[in-house]
Amino acid sequence: QVQLMESGGGVVQAGGSLRLSCAASGTIVSLNAMDWYRQAPGKQRELVATIARGGSTIYANSVKGRFTISRDNAKNTVFLQMDGLKPEDTAVYYCHFSKPGSGYWGQGTQVTVSS
Repeated sequence: QVQLMESGGGVVQAGGSLRLSCAASGTIVSLNAMDWYRQAPGKQRELVATIARGGSTIYANSVKGRFTISRDNAKNTVFLQMDGLKPEDTAVYYCHFSKPGSGYWGQGTQVTVSS
């Protein structure tokens, strides 16, 4: 059974940086997009960034120019480099892997940005 494990969350001051990682514990065949979502208290989960298997990326307007998503296909791993963090970036961050007909979610990692 495939499990996704995030790492790299923590507490950082505004303007600081964090790098999130998400790796799959098992083999995923026909893996397509890899995504990062986040959910702040009292808010709906939102898409932060997505990267296709070929490397094309899409970002939420709120993180453009500050966050960078990348992936290592050989290791089934996705990364999220977060620079210029703001208090409004505080949330639980989840990775999501897509394949035809299904997908996988990580358990989430807390990111807290203090002002």
